[in-house]
Amino acid sequence: MTAADLIIKYLEQEGVEYIFGVPGGALEPFCGAINRSRQIELILTKHEQGAAFMADGYARVSGKIGVCCATTGPGSTNLITGLASAYADSIPVIVITAQVPTSVFGKGALQESTYAGINIVELFRYFTKFSAMAMIPHKMGEMVREALRSALCGRRGPVHINIPMDILMGEAGEDIVPHDKFIPKSKYSDRVNVKKAATLLLNAKTPAMFLGSGTLLSEDAAEEVYELAKILSIPVITTPKAKGVFPEDHHLSLGVFGLAGSPRAFAYLVDTGLEGKSGNQGPKTRSRKKEIGKNFKSDGSNSGDRSSKIDVLLAIGTSFNEWGTHAWDEGLKPNKALIQVDMDPLEFGKNYPCDLAVVGDAKVITHELIYESERQRKMLSLSEQEKIKRNAYLREENLRFFKKGIGKYNDEDKMVSDDVPLKPQRLMKDLRDSLPNDTIFFVDIGNNMAWAIHNLDIYKPRTFFAGLGFVSMGFGVAAAVGAKFAAPGQPVVAIVGDGGFLMNGMEVATAVNYNKQVIWVVENNSELGMVSHSRKMMDIPYNIGAEFETVDFVKIAEGLGAVGKKITKPGEINKKMMREIIESEKSTVLDVIIDKKEVPPLGSRIKAISEIQFQW
Repeated sequence: MTAADLIIKYLEQEGVEYIFGVPGGALEPFCGAINRSRQIELILTKHEQGAAFMADGYARVSGKIGVCCATTGPGSTNLITGLASAYADSIPVIVITAQVPTSVFGKGALQESTYAGINIVELFRYFTKFSAMAMIPHKMGEMVREALRSALCGRRGPVHINIPMDILMGEAGEDIVPHDKFIPKSKYSDRVNVKKAATLLLNAKTPAMFLGSGTLLSEDAAEEVYELAKILSIPVITTPKAKGVFPEDHHLSLGVFGLAGSPRAFAYLVDTGLEGKSGNQGPKTRSRKKEIGKNFKSDGSNSGDRSSKIDVLLAIGTSFNEWGTHAWDEGLKPNKALIQVDMDPLEFGKNYPCDLAVVGDAKVITHELIYESERQRKMLSLSEQEKIKRNAYLREENLRFFKKGIGKYNDEDKMVSDDVPLKPQRLMKDLRDSLPNDTIFFVDIGNNMAWAIHNLDIYKPRTFFAGLGFVSMGFGVAAAVGAKFAAPGQPVVAIVGDGGFLMNGMEVATAVNYNKQVIWVVENNSELGMVSHSRKMMDIPYNIGAEFETVDFVKIAEGLGAVGKKITKPGEINKKMMREIIESEKSTVLDVIIDKKEVPPLGSRIKAISEIQFQW
């Protein structure tokens, strides 16, 4: 068995079915090993960046490891942005890159990327959990096992193995080690602090649950957080990356907090004080903040002092980054205790003081919280149990009353507007009303992302994905193709801007080539909308490099073998149309002409940029 064959055997053992990539001379021994496999298929993408994004999308939807490959030199460097995105979002991806034969190292061989030039192994170490070059064929198994352990254990992420062509063809000389012999199944649970957390939650009057994407990343804790919320009657808020982990039509849901989030989530978590009282800001700074504040959308970003209404906040799997916190809003701090649950101890107290740190897997910890809460409640006196029950009842009643007073969306009337050009808010409503609840949405970066976060309700976990860790345009365009390989029985829809589609739109041909239906919804406004609107909101007097001539995406789609449809009016996207598209099983690009004047809720992002400017 060659070293290349050994790698394939280990990937087969992990349940890998697809490897996304672009072949090249040095990679041929690995392609030959794929060809000998009865389980794994090589998926030819149109660019290596698309391959990395597809492996990422496949991993997000399947919950398994994604795999991509590339040849040496530029093939390898083209993977960088896709792998950096996976690293920032803790997505397990294994990448195999080829290298020129060891006999020509340092001689200037075609596309050499060793220590003698562009050192691909060192380069990848900055955005992978593991990056190494294999130099001995019979050590290949050891290296693959180490890479898989790194990708799948603890905080997950991408890993990289670079292999010279002659090493790939060398004899491996060992048998396959079973998965459970080198990757542990056990999950750590901090039992002592789980008990403390349960006590705090049981005795809280105004608790809330704040869910990040880590809720899904490790072992998918969606069922457990749903059960915990019901048992304790705790209102639930998510970060943008965790949108849909808790059903947004549930009576305990307050939607998304953070960039483009719901006014309800912000109003429930945070009390707003008077403008200009925060710390030692000077008069000029306060005045300028007020001026900028006039332009903020009502996503909770146009206020000064803040204090939380929440006494105990249970935060699960969130790093409290900029986009999940309204640019680190001070009002997110609870007035009694912040309980933070995370796999990575380095996240505790990084952005907000943590009163109780619970280290471990989100699923295991939440399961233990359910058990411990029930155990402690049964040990209480009848009067104490009645008090907790009464508090829970009042909390739910107050939540119902609160929701009646505060809307779920900004500009809700525009979601039913019949105006032309089509309002993006109406587009989101038309999509939601037209598609099954289990539709998987991949969202690209730009205004389209803000509209989707704010106006598109998600009802099932693992049906909304956005690459918000590294925030790369083009992610949603290609990652959706990988998602369809992972979930062939579910509709997959990519909501993208025209700028993002122009970056990776050639991957439509990949979906067409393999008969994997993806529906791309392209918001066509002939500009980089987030750049243009941010400039206007910050009173920047120019708009260079953000506008371009209108592109006919219908013609592009047809040229790539897909179906193209122009959408110009509200209601054109409806149940009948989407049912016919899905039943056709053909990849489709919807070229949607939207109202470019509509400004998405970008307030917290503008606030963050502005405050950084003030510091300088």
